[in-house]
Amino acid sequence: MARASKKAARGRAAPKPVKMGPGELLTLLDFVRYAVSRFVEAKLAFAHGTTDPVAEAIFLVSEALHLTPDQFEGFAHARVTVAESRTLLDLIHQRVTTRKPAAYLVNKVYMRGLPFYVDERVIVPRSFIGELLDSHFGGDGEAGSLIDDPTAVERVLDLCTGSACLAILAAHHFPNATVDAVDISKGALEVAARNVAEFGLGDRISLYRGDLFAPLGDNRYDLIITNPPYVDAEGMAALPPECRAEPKLAFDGGADGLDVVRRILREAPDHLTGDGGLICEIGRGRELVDEAFPELPLLWLDTEDSEGEVFWISAADLG
Repeated sequence: MARASKKAARGRAAPKPVKMGPGELLTLLDFVRYAVSRFVEAKLAFAHGTTDPVAEAIFLVSEALHLTPDQFEGFAHARVTVAESRTLLDLIHQRVTTRKPAAYLVNKVYMRGLPFYVDERVIVPRSFIGELLDSHFGGDGEAGSLIDDPTAVERVLDLCTGSACLAILAAHHFPNATVDAVDISKGALEVAARNVAEFGLGDRISLYRGDLFAPLGDNRYDLIITNPPYVDAEGMAALPPECRAEPKLAFDGGADGLDVVRRILREAPDHLTGDGGLICEIGRGRELVDEAFPELPLLWLDTEDSEGEVFWISAADLG
């Protein structure tokens, strides 16, 4: 009886690739529709650069055909070659059967319109901090700006850098700054180095391997940005298969999700300039953070798609 159950389970877990007859799917839009149907049917999770099955399907089809995201609409009704059809069907099949994030299947993700290389050595970046750099660090007397003059920022630190996407976005946003980026993972830093090189920023971004501030000595920074591990034990147990394909180290924040955040808040004052500040992403743990640090005047920042998932605190308020 047990042997029969295992056989049936194996059959359900690995469906065979769908074979299409000539002319069944013709255009890019046809393949997007087909992909959306398969994704919905398989009940996939979307949180890795796309937020729904339609966006994910457009992303996969575009990347497979070497089109940028903003080119899809112009080619939506273009016909696909036989060879391209095989590639697209294989990608859709892989997404459904492996449950790996689409970004891993094409080794790319976009943040703020910029393409970054990713693979299984790093978490797929989807931080809100990139948007906040544009909306709250613009200077020029803008309402809500947290730094008066982006050109005056000389040193930036990106903790838990992963693929270095935030370090690269910071280098673009603060044109006169050098950026130090730290990660404990050797594999993550290999991916980071590739991205830094592809953006030609090797002279401005330095990569360090180590545990948070440990490899930095007495260095101080005008701005520290970090998207650390912050998933609590309950959340870790409930992660969907897509997230389980990513490095556990990038998610696990301990029992309540705040193990790494506590250390950052405790150690950051020794690495900030007098006028500096810290911006930290903590997901949906605002209530826990407020309870854990009632003495800190944390400023919670919202984005188009988030509310109270990132906080800012100045060096003066950290003490």
